[in-house]
Formats: sequence, structure tokens, C-alpha cells
Amino acid sequence: MSIVEHVVLFKVKDDTEQAKVDSMLNGLNGLASLDSVLHLTVGPVFRTRSPMSNFTHMLHSRYKSKEGLNSYSAHPDHVRVVKENVLPVCDDVMAVDWIADNDPVPLSPLPNSAVKVTFLKLKENVDNVVKCDILGVIKGIKEGVSGIQQITCGENFSPARARGFSIASVAVFAGVEDMAAAEGNEEFVNLQKQKVREHLDGVIVVDYVMPSSTSNLW
Repeated sequence: MSIVEHVVLFKVKDDTEQAKVDSMLNGLNGLASLDSVLHLTVGPVFRTRSPMSNFTHMLHSRYKSKEGLNSYSAHPDHVRVVKENVLPVCDDVMAVDWIADNDPVPLSPLPNSAVKVTFLKLKENVDNVVKCDILGVIKGIKEGVSGIQQITCGENFSPARARGFSIASVAVFAGVEDMAAAEGNEEFVNLQKQKVREHLDGVIVVDYVMPSSTSNLW
């Protein structure tokens, strides 16, 4: 199975009533029941690590294939929720999709897991060899650092809403403490910088915490 990762970042308008935010989250969470969805979670961002990012909420979902993602995107319920509950309350929305380089287990991270999403925008002159090197660095992080339960990475295949960000990864930790310990690990930091920084035009890093129950009520 080649899992497709789908991450959407939302910037909710500052003056939005909480009831409308709840309606957006409940509507999006309801899409988890669609046949093509293997996993879906959505909620407030725990922390952003990038000055160029002011997103307030994140959705992460998984599918068996690109066709599964397309089926989800075109489903009338998805179209309705986006039109009625998302767009009216959001200043900004961006999305990145990629084929995971491995099959993450479990498909749905456990309650209270910490999820770190990273988007990379590469400089225009970066060739495929360098792209492969960067992806190799990301893949090597799991082996080099304890505490990471799963990590996938890949090249974005949906450029329309990605704003030039072409490489993405999602890493799952048992909890916030494990994620913080990894960030304080010198090897983890060095692996992230190795062969990467000089080729970047931008980075977005968003941390998210899985809800404590599968109800995903906020």
C-alpha cells in the first residue's frame, strides 16, 4: 500500500465566534466517515515554529491512493463543509499532498500523540539529486533519534494550494514530551540541517496534538 498524506493548514479570522470555529471542526471531523478516508484528525495547532506561518488549525488525513484523495475532495459532503463552514471563517488555507515513503503504523496516531508537520520550499535551481539527498536526510531522522514512532516524507503532487512548498514530512511522537526531547537532541538538529538549509527558500513547521479521545470534540 502507498499511503497518501494530506495536510491542510487553516488561519481562522481573529474575530471569529467560537461557535463557528466549532462548526468548522465538527464538519471536517465528520468527513472521517467517508469511505475513502483511512484516517482524519483536525483541531487547533499546538505550536508553530516558523515566522512565516500564522496558521491556527490543522487537518491531517490519509488515503490508500491518489484516487481515494480525489474521491474525498470531490465528495458532496466535503464540498459543502468547505463552502459553508471553512471558507467563511478562514483568512488563509494551504494544503500539501504526498505519497508516503513507507506505510505508517498505526494509520491513525494514538490519542495524545504529538505530530510535527514540516513543509520545505526549495530554491529554483535545486535538481533531483539534491531533492533525493534532502528526502534521505528526513528518512534518516527516525533511525538517528529515539522517540519518533513514525515518519513519512515525499514530494508534493498538488501544487495549486502549496505555495511552492514541494517537500513535506509528518513525524509522530508518543507525546509532547517526546517531541521536545527529540528537538533538544543535537543529532536530531544536525540531521535536519545537513544538506538542507542552503537549498531552502522557506520552511513551515507546525506541531499538533492528537485529541485525547476519538470523538475529536474541541
